[in-house]
Amino acid sequence: MRTSGVDDVTAKLHLQKLSVGSETVEAMARWQSQKRAQTADGCPCHITRMRPKREAELLQGGSIYWVVKRLIQCRQRILRLDEVQGGDGIRRCAIVLDPQIIRVTPVPKRPFQGWRYLKPEDAPRDLPEGRAQEEDLPPELSAALAEIGVL
Repeated sequence: MRTSGVDDVTAKLHLQKLSVGSETVEAMARWQSQKRAQTADGCPCHITRMRPKREAELLQGGSIYWVVKRLIQCRQRILRLDEVQGGDGIRRCAIVLDPQIIRVTPVPKRPFQGWRYLKPEDAPRDLPEGRAQEEDLPPELSAALAEIGVL
């Protein structure tokens, strides 16, 4: 499926990741607005154990596509990858994100661990500007409609 995001014209590679514990995109956004989910410069970030080996490709306009309730529902542009060290002394990777959350056409996704690479041609399309503000359908209905190709 061809993407229509502004950054996706030049994007070489994306990531997909489960938003564990988030019932909605709004809940994920609330979590990201907390200080503990941000870098020192105030950008939201996701801390992961493994640093993506294809960093250069991700930083050429790539986004992280978030899976919420078994559906890819939104994306955020990846700004940079920072090395961070936890209180346990273990080095990790902070995937630093643009605060803007862009809604995409919902696509069903089975659960998986960690993150996965996502080719630009396989990424869901951004929702048109007016549709991005619409109230969410129940996740089960969105998944069923996406599965049959209506969404």
